[in-house]
Amino acid sequence: MILSKNALNSIKAANLELPREELFNLPEKVLQFGTGVLLRGLPDYFIDKANKQGLFNGRVAVVKSTSKGGTAEFEEQDGLYTICVRGIENGHPVEENIISSAISRVLVADQQWGEILDIAVSPLLKVIVSNTTEVGIQLVEESIHQKTPVSFPAKLLAVLYARYESLGESADAELAVIATELISDNGKKLETIVRQLITFNQLEGAFVKWLDTKVHFCNSLVDRIVPGKPDTASFEKLEAELGYKDQLLIMAEPYRLWAIEGNQKVSELLNLEAADHGVIVRPDIEIFKELKVRLLNGSHTLTSGIAYLLGIDTVTKAMNNEATRNYVNELMMHEIAGAIPYKVAEVEAMAFANTVIDRFANPSIQHLWINITFQYTMKMKIRILPVLLNYYKLFQKVPSHIAFGFAAFLLFMKSDKKEGNQYFGNYNGHTYAITDDEAEYFYSAAQQKESDYVNLMLIDRKLWGEDLSALAGFNEAVKDNYNNILKYGMAGALARLDQTLEVSK
Repeated sequence: MILSKNALNSIKAANLELPREELFNLPEKVLQFGTGVLLRGLPDYFIDKANKQGLFNGRVAVVKSTSKGGTAEFEEQDGLYTICVRGIENGHPVEENIISSAISRVLVADQQWGEILDIAVSPLLKVIVSNTTEVGIQLVEESIHQKTPVSFPAKLLAVLYARYESLGESADAELAVIATELISDNGKKLETIVRQLITFNQLEGAFVKWLDTKVHFCNSLVDRIVPGKPDTASFEKLEAELGYKDQLLIMAEPYRLWAIEGNQKVSELLNLEAADHGVIVRPDIEIFKELKVRLLNGSHTLTSGIAYLLGIDTVTKAMNNEATRNYVNELMMHEIAGAIPYKVAEVEAMAFANTVIDRFANPSIQHLWINITFQYTMKMKIRILPVLLNYYKLFQKVPSHIAFGFAAFLLFMKSDKKEGNQYFGNYNGHTYAITDDEAEYFYSAAQQKESDYVNLMLIDRKLWGEDLSALAGFNEAVKDNYNNILKYGMAGALARLDQTLEVSK
């Protein structure tokens, strides 16, 4: 049996939330650019939940921007799909299965552009959501009057212009445009490109004024691990438990956050906050970015080299290892949380840190450390350096766990082999690929005297924008940890770090 609207009455699984019949009659209030699992597992999850509580009362019309891949599965399943939530929340295991009816239909842009514009001019439309990847938020100078614009910003402008021409100054014309692409200031960057396209297309000033008053471009932060369809064995087991086939089934962790930068009007257009604490609309969402980038992403980054060189392949396994779990706890609670370069209440930072521990320990998410080392240097500069500098500003001493993470990073990046444009590191006889734009730089540095390597890395202003050796004691701490890893191995060096901290306490 394939999941569909007609099959719902035949589904008898115990641990499963099904949609009610009346939800299929709700109007389309959201135009969503993107079919990806993150959108289906976060914004669409919230919309489905709000609909089931009688709050939002609207469905999502999805725009597929390319003809690559089809929409047959959405059509066959009437837009229905299962969200399997697995993981740990507040220290307790979570296992939920939800059939989402948020999506009404999926339209292919270059084949059904007229239908998309029909939605654009509907007074019932309240929200436009996008996740077209960072590549989608790019300026392509093109006419919006062609049959189907190529770029996403041009498609969006065509939608907004059609709405302007149809609804004009009607109160129903107002809507929120919420970008969820994983770039900083995503909504404002999208707005900037739209306004550049207005100039290119020589659109009238009256439309610009309409845009100023009727359209709310919002930055947003999305935070939920949504791996998508599980591996074959897990997928078959889930289908057997649920009693139906679902080619759109996705996995998701319990933690969820959609922080939207907007005013009261945006909150009213969405009407989602009462449905779930994970939806937050505020005039300033910088605090959520900082918590995520510093505590979650920063801890991932600093631990990745340590865990990988220890021979631990996934984040979950690291949280089941006493040494690495202790490292992550100490790093977050005693170094990062108190040095976030943004005004954050200690209780809020600690609460978020505790959710990170739950998320890292999730046995249902297989997150590989080697993947986290992708662009390792850039991540250290963006995620760690501001915390390190602020820690010194506040406490004027070495953050021991950050220093240890730096040492592991330098060792991981010390490549000794090159094949074409690919660089490789070697630790204890194990060779691994280094996927980093700075790999050539580290390869060259590794040709210098071993005793000079750490110093050369830390004093390089071109690399860091700072002379890190000028931070009192930092150079010595990183070098000591680096040498301890070489002498005692990663496990032995971690043990010495813990012993040193116990003595200092």
